[in-house]
Amino acid sequence: MASAPAKPYCCSSLNPTSSTPFARRASLSPFPAAKPLRFSYGLAAAAANPRAPRAAVRACLAAPRRPEYVPHRIDDPNYVRIFDTTLRDGEQSPGATMTSTEKLVVARQLARLGVDIIEAGFPASSPDDLDAVRSIAIEVGNTPVGEEGHVPVICGLSRCNKRDIDAAWEAVRHARKPRIHTFIATSEIHMQHKLRKSPEQVVAIAKEMVAYARSLGCPDVEFSPEDAGRSNREFLYHILEEVIKAGATTLNIPDTVGYTLPHEFGKLISDIKANTPGIENAIISTHCQNDLGLASANTIAGAYAGARQLEVTINGIGERAGNASLEEVVMAIKCRRELLDGLYTGINTQHITMSSKMVQEHSGLIVQPHKAIVGANAFAHESGIHQDGMLKFKGTYEIISPDDIGLTRSNEFGIVLGKLSGRHAVRTKLVELGYEINDKEFEDFFKRYKEVAEKKKRVTDEDIEALLSDEIFQPKVIWSLGDVQATCGTLGLSTATVKLIALDGEEKIGCSVGTGPVDAAYKAVDQIIQIPTILREYSMTSVTEGIDAIATTRVLITRDVSGDEHTTSGYSNRSFSGSGAAMDVVVSSVRAYLSALNKMSSFIGAINASSEAPETISAQSSE
Repeated sequence: MASAPAKPYCCSSLNPTSSTPFARRASLSPFPAAKPLRFSYGLAAAAANPRAPRAAVRACLAAPRRPEYVPHRIDDPNYVRIFDTTLRDGEQSPGATMTSTEKLVVARQLARLGVDIIEAGFPASSPDDLDAVRSIAIEVGNTPVGEEGHVPVICGLSRCNKRDIDAAWEAVRHARKPRIHTFIATSEIHMQHKLRKSPEQVVAIAKEMVAYARSLGCPDVEFSPEDAGRSNREFLYHILEEVIKAGATTLNIPDTVGYTLPHEFGKLISDIKANTPGIENAIISTHCQNDLGLASANTIAGAYAGARQLEVTINGIGERAGNASLEEVVMAIKCRRELLDGLYTGINTQHITMSSKMVQEHSGLIVQPHKAIVGANAFAHESGIHQDGMLKFKGTYEIISPDDIGLTRSNEFGIVLGKLSGRHAVRTKLVELGYEINDKEFEDFFKRYKEVAEKKKRVTDEDIEALLSDEIFQPKVIWSLGDVQATCGTLGLSTATVKLIALDGEEKIGCSVGTGPVDAAYKAVDQIIQIPTILREYSMTSVTEGIDAIATTRVLITRDVSGDEHTTSGYSNRSFSGSGAAMDVVVSSVRAYLSALNKMSSFIGAINASSEAPETISAQSSE
């Protein structure tokens, strides 16, 4: 009987039935039972699975439509608004200041990404920021994007004072959907030491300023009690009730210093939802900082507890340790929707990779390689065990398809060759490069590969091809380096003298001048070996630090066949790499060049020998 096809881990459309022992144990769990899974590995996996129900396939391919925007309510209780504050809180990262033009470019990309609200800046902070927010409101805030013609809300931040609110309104009022976001601190430590105001004074200011923002004609006002995570609960319920009465449409609950744990923050949101009079007339929002590395987890906990707006930034940039990461939050909701009571967003996830790269470029903040979702290593696999699993079925080690975030990788399986790579992965790479070798040749090659991989972090395609050339044609040392002497400076041409030792022990000496000591030395080598070559690549790196560091040189050469009509086409375009190491940069360079020339000489000899063999056989058979 044929075995059932393997199911991917993330959001498989086929659940284990309740008849399995594991499923029966799960039914005794005190946690809520998971709803039927609705998504598969990427969007293509469910469609490709012949056993997947048609309804599940349709669910994978077509997410629910974004509800019509109404400031104080969401008609679909499962829809979660994404509030992006990359251009405001994200820009507060040290060194991340963007120009007005850069902000506009990023805002356009955020609209294509499908964020519901773009917090474009803090207009009162500077005339330039006000102009930038105004430009975004005029262009991005009035231009439909995508098939659904989505137009994002454009928001400006303000403190609870009239000057800030006036500046925010002046900047955002040109948008089709403008919003003013105003805030004041509510924790005891902030009220006492920063504001130096009583709780009663803070409540009065908050009520007055929310009402003032509405009086300007702004239909959408967001209020944030700064440091809500450390605020007194009863005081929090009270101030939120008062700002709702004053006209607030969204209540943002910030964990300003990233202090809470996920279960604490989830409880905070559920308590606010249960104990704040009038809460049904406003949207609860989250804003979580990453000081303890929990911003994304806290944000998801808040959404599960009832928040229907999540404040995030691209790549998680922001003050201090940053904010909740848009890509992490959105993909967690998409990937684990069945455990989040069917929550969904309006984000077009295929724009995530481009958005991440754009923000890195304009902010100057490069994400670490192991960053979730968008890091360089997020979809790369070097471990031999992982590579073997990926080659058999990608769902074994990837819970998200890179296609879902718009990532195109050079290797279908995301395999990166290194010292941990096993035979399966290395052999697959050889086939991918077009090389078919027998088992004995492969074992010999694999030993050579391991020797190189132990010394290098990553083994490139060029390294693989160079190793193959060495192993298949068994190159031997035809020329070895005896001595090198070079002079250079500002008083005359650079000169070099090189002594090479041939295979039979004969010593030959060449002398030449050049534009520099390396060029002169290479020309001296050419005088001796007399194989016309073209130097395609030359690179040098320092293995260690300090003035006595060892220099490692790598060169790539091809044979110069110009003017030679009798050159065998088998090697006319082939490249040969060589490497050398020495404390002297000229000696290191000559060693690398000689290494490449030895490979080329061996290859030419093998090609010539193979081309002569058929003629001998033919002559013998004719007799």
